[in-house]
Amino acid sequence: MIESVKIRRQCMRDFYSHYEHLCALQGSVPLKAVQANLTQGALDLIVDRIKAADWAPLLSAIRHNKTLISIGVRSFHQQGLGEPGVERYKTYFRRRIPAIRSKDLTGQLCKAVKGCLSISDVLKNLELQGLLLRERDLILLTKGLAATVSLESISLPHCPIGDGGLETICQSIKNSATIRYVNFTGCSLTWRGAEHVANVLKHQAMKRHSEAWAESLRYRRPDFDYMTGLRRVTFNCNMLVGDRGASAFAECLGEDLWLKALDLQQCGISNEGARSLLDALQTNTTLVVLDIRKNPLIDHVMMKNIIERVLMNGNSANSEYKWLTSPPSKDALKTRPKKRTIVLGSGRKGKATIRIGLLSKNSISPGKKNTSGKDSYSPKPLPPGTKGFLPWRTAERAKRCRGGPVDSTEELPVKIQTGAPVKVTVESGSTSETEDTEDLDDAIHRPNLVKSLDKVKITKYQQLQLELEECMEKIKEEQRARAKAEKRITKLEIENARLKNLNISLSEALHAQSVTNMILGDEGVLGSIENSFQKFHAFLDLLKDAG
Repeated sequence: MIESVKIRRQCMRDFYSHYEHLCALQGSVPLKAVQANLTQGALDLIVDRIKAADWAPLLSAIRHNKTLISIGVRSFHQQGLGEPGVERYKTYFRRRIPAIRSKDLTGQLCKAVKGCLSISDVLKNLELQGLLLRERDLILLTKGLAATVSLESISLPHCPIGDGGLETICQSIKNSATIRYVNFTGCSLTWRGAEHVANVLKHQAMKRHSEAWAESLRYRRPDFDYMTGLRRVTFNCNMLVGDRGASAFAECLGEDLWLKALDLQQCGISNEGARSLLDALQTNTTLVVLDIRKNPLIDHVMMKNIIERVLMNGNSANSEYKWLTSPPSKDALKTRPKKRTIVLGSGRKGKATIRIGLLSKNSISPGKKNTSGKDSYSPKPLPPGTKGFLPWRTAERAKRCRGGPVDSTEELPVKIQTGAPVKVTVESGSTSETEDTEDLDDAIHRPNLVKSLDKVKITKYQQLQLELEECMEKIKEEQRARAKAEKRITKLEIENARLKNLNISLSEALHAQSVTNMILGDEGVLGSIENSFQKFHAFLDLLKDAG
């Protein structure tokens, strides 16, 4: 065997050794990030800082690998996002665009992933996050998904593939025998994309029904858990799905027996779409997760009813399908905490810095102003000419940059040394979520959830108790009727036995009479036979006499 082929086959069993070998052939240094993010057969890379020259050995190693269980390629680059003060002060800067954003490199990555999917029989998870996947890239990825024999999870979060790209991927997912989980979070999808996924679920449901019918022959019981097809669909952060997309999902959920989890956070659903989902849950008893949080157009009561209904389906706490954590809002991802610095006064004693930070999300309620003197700092104006006097323009500018009243756990100093420059730094706090969503999150992740549901449903328990008493009364009436029927049955059995004995005696008498008649009939027959023989012998004697 050729030495290079032998080395290649040996390296295919170990991803990092193969990668080091390819780097040595190219004359480059292996990336430390590859080794740092390679744990227990799982490769999870953040590729924003990988240069174009370092991609060739990495892609070649991925293409020929047969040992990786999970592959994750993530990009957090957000184009066109800068600091808010850049435009104000007419200063511009140029951010470096990662190499993975190029058209050629994305195509090479998808080609490498396609090769790995085609030859690997252990790869189970594939995640491509934040990549610009074009039509030709999706076609390559689809070919790999059609050829894979082991992939269970395909995740494309924040890849703007659109409805057309999703339709391309669904063509291979609907016929896959292994894929059980798909994640299309933040993929710029609309209600058309929801219809594409709903059509996949309907297509797979038809195949499963035929399989279940075949397995139910000869009094067998089909096992739904071992049948192929999707078990979880994640559709979060697609605001244009709306009520029409929710109705498409509800239509296929009504008679579905296999889908276990459906995530629809931040999908622009209102009460109309939520009502259609609630109607579908009246006949669906297999769905254990239906996550419609982060949809502000849904009434709190409606959301609570849906989540309670789903939690009743999944009353087993050991289910493998868990509720996902709420995705962060876009503003929190795009912007960083802001800092504003204003220097007040002039002097030679140095600078005094005061850091004023906002409290957590429950400290400040939006839409309300706090005018308490303890919570905000406003220095007392000094008359002109005194030491430490500040002009009114400077004071107004400081108030404007400070941004209104600020809550703080520590009291600010009342007195500040006059004549020294004062540096004020204001940090903006994180945006708060609504209290209703927090309550629902606590209700979902609370361990003693069954007890809380029992407390909420006391009236239902009383109704069930009344129904139980009515059923007990009906059972007693049926027992009385059954006792009467048993007495009647015993009487009829006695009468039946008497009639049976009478019938037996009559049949015996009839049989004896028939036997006597038979005997008499037999004697008459014998006499006639004897007479016929006598006449025959007489005829023979006449013949002898005649010669």
